[in-house]
Amino acid sequence: MSYSDDDSEELQLSIEAQKALKEFYEEQNGKLLTLCDDKKDVSNVQFDEDWQLSQFWYDENTCEQITKCALQKVGIHGTIALISCPTLYKAFKKKLPSISIKLLEYDKRFSAYGTDFIFYDYNEPFKLDKELLHNFDLVIVDPPFLSEECLTKSIQTAKLLMKNYVILCTGEIMESIAIPLLNVHKCSFEPRHKNNLANQFACFTNFSSELD
Repeated sequence: MSYSDDDSEELQLSIEAQKALKEFYEEQNGKLLTLCDDKKDVSNVQFDEDWQLSQFWYDENTCEQITKCALQKVGIHGTIALISCPTLYKAFKKKLPSISIKLLEYDKRFSAYGTDFIFYDYNEPFKLDKELLHNFDLVIVDPPFLSEECLTKSIQTAKLLMKNYVILCTGEIMESIAIPLLNVHKCSFEPRHKNNLANQFACFTNFSSELD
């Protein structure tokens, strides 16, 4: 395939635009980490989505519906693990501060959440501390990538963490893989994101709830 001079110029502009955007995010995230290092309250800190990590934050209604469902299922003193869904952490801490919660996440910016943060790489689904195994009343998992490998490995982690209940949020196209792997059913509730995605999302649970 050949490119014209105009094509080359557009490609160069695209590369420069991506570089500028990356630098902007790094600058903004650096400021956020400075706030955290100063031991200021991080509950209101806004982390930018990192598209290179396939990060897309839930909208407010999605956070509201999932936290409401969790409260009804595990109560105010339940234990919850969040796998690759950092948007929910702040929602839970705001609405249900008494719940014991852990965030398993690859993005180390979220280490600002202290001991509630656990570094997690879905490529190593079994790399977990023993005290975490089968220690959570509810596990909520949102694999970062719409691939069979990512979904399968994230589910392997979820199974190791959960006592009983699980909520899976992922692309609707993963339904045929998710249901037999996790023994879940599709709910009528549809998770949505602040920045609308082209992919249709779906919610799956292994229990009956208002999400059905």
